[in-house]
Amino acid sequence: MTHAMTYKSNLLRLLAERGYIHQLTDAGGLDALAAKQIVPGYIGFDATAPSLHVGSLVQIMMLRRLQQTGHKPIVVMGGGTTKVGDPSGKDESRRMLTAEAIDGNIASIRKVFERLLTFGDGPTDAVMVNNDEWLGALSYIDLLRDVGPHFTINRMLTFDSVKLRLDREQPLTFLEFNYMILQAYDFRELAQRFDCRLQMGGSDQWGNIINGIELTRRMDGKEMFGLTTPLLTTADGAKMGKTAAGAVWLNEDALPAYDFWQYWRNSDDRDVGRFLRLFTDLPLDEIARLEALEGAEINAAKVALANAVTALIRGEHAARAAEATAAATFAGGGMGADLPELDLPAQGMSLAAACTAIGFTQSNGEAKRKIAEGAVRIDDMAMSDPSHMLRLTPGQTARLSLGKKRHGVLRGS
Repeated sequence: MTHAMTYKSNLLRLLAERGYIHQLTDAGGLDALAAKQIVPGYIGFDATAPSLHVGSLVQIMMLRRLQQTGHKPIVVMGGGTTKVGDPSGKDESRRMLTAEAIDGNIASIRKVFERLLTFGDGPTDAVMVNNDEWLGALSYIDLLRDVGPHFTINRMLTFDSVKLRLDREQPLTFLEFNYMILQAYDFRELAQRFDCRLQMGGSDQWGNIINGIELTRRMDGKEMFGLTTPLLTTADGAKMGKTAAGAVWLNEDALPAYDFWQYWRNSDDRDVGRFLRLFTDLPLDEIARLEALEGAEINAAKVALANAVTALIRGEHAARAAEATAAATFAGGGMGADLPELDLPAQGMSLAAACTAIGFTQSNGEAKRKIAEGAVRIDDMAMSDPSHMLRLTPGQTARLSLGKKRHGVLRGS
């Protein structure tokens, strides 16, 4: 809980208390600004799919915290940058999408933001903008002439997003190399359009954020601020929002509410307190009480977590229905010590092969039939593709179920 009590502004106090702050460019400056005026702040989101997944939820919640403390959230959809591709944390270039597909994705993604933010024309109302509005209108020569001189190749090569790709000898296209220039340009453009003073993002965005701060200072003499969140992994080291069954999507049409609820219900004991602070609006004293529960009682805290997150993202009704379904299905079907276990090889194993290897089915043919009937689940998420590759990191576990009675434990090795 970094220096929560030393901040004057409600914004930084709330962000610190709930565990959102990893790095800040100028804590004192931002704190003073947020204490005396409305601070417009932005986070950029990819428009590569019709739904964001749980990996983006900490950023969406940061915008909610911004609004809760009387500031203005700006949601930037990367319609322009999606045409280029962010090399951060990726080994290969992304596939190109048509403008229509990108627009469709943005319309679909907006639904989640509308649940969590209040949009409108007021001083603290959220706005959603598409960076294609200004990036699409840029003339290449003008961009090179106006913005190019403020970036040195020497410095660009030191950023993690570039360095890691080069160290692994993975190709980095010139198109992607431009990404950090475009993101820096976004920050400057938002400063001009909305008097945006703050960019927030995950810790992998630190370099990109610094670039935008420096570019805006050099070109316009404006003081800007950056804040990143800690890189979020689950207690067993897995990436947030990824499971053996696939991505945990935020949109209802991409993942049923029950499966979404179950993802949170299956949290590791060690993650419950942190997740309650980051992903729910429950008061801190209530979270402290839930976090202190031990033994079998910690399950009550996990149900509270699942209910609170599902109610926020999918609505109160969805949370109640999911809890009722879970109570009916899993009275007694937990991860008991007597369940069969299967160590997955490092290269993974197909779902059908896993069903047979753990002894649920006699053959891959039978496994495929059961999967087609909807009888096979991973961590209570129904699976439909027998060739789906199951991969787990060492020490990570998942539950494989056939029907309501047969359960087994998959382990990463």
